[in-house]
Amino acid sequence: MKKRNMRSLSHRIMEHATTLPEATPLCPAALLHLGNRAAVDQALSRLARSGDLMRICQGVYMRPVETRFGPRSPRIDEALSALSKLWVETIVPCGGAAANRLGLTTQNPVRMVYLTSGPNRRLHFGPSIVDLRHAPRWQLAAPHQKAGDVIRALAWLGPAEVEDGLEAVLPTLSESDRDELAAARAVMPNWLAEPVSAHLANG
Repeated sequence: MKKRNMRSLSHRIMEHATTLPEATPLCPAALLHLGNRAAVDQALSRLARSGDLMRICQGVYMRPVETRFGPRSPRIDEALSALSKLWVETIVPCGGAAANRLGLTTQNPVRMVYLTSGPNRRLHFGPSIVDLRHAPRWQLAAPHQKAGDVIRALAWLGPAEVEDGLEAVLPTLSESDRDELAAARAVMPNWLAEPVSAHLANG
């Protein structure tokens, strides 16, 4: 009888999961209308072991996306956006990725690393691993904006290369990007705020 109830709960969880958009987090606390906490935890673990759900990190699951080539992980950018909302945290690409996107380096990070206002976490999307690393407030400024990419790229380059980095990237910024960068100076460390101010003042 107990096994039948567990299978029934697993089935109800999957029925609920299939109604949700790709990359929607499934958390035990949001499933308590389907069963008590212990039963929900067991059902989620069972579904993760069977491959019906993916365990992203402790207490967070997502449904794999079915394609004609078989199941795949949710898109990582969509998953991180959903997790950012779930945890009420800022999550942005790391400085190395930002520097690569801006053309300041040809290096590609070996591992997917994102900066977060929350704690360090390791996320599992099938074979892909994403590391979330806690970062200071200034490195999270202007999230998902080009000005923010500039800040994180310059942080990654470091004080010795900040002048060259600014000379390369400032000509590519729009007026609104420059305004965003200027507004973020209030939270930057001096080694970054001073050269940014000087370059912006010189046009």
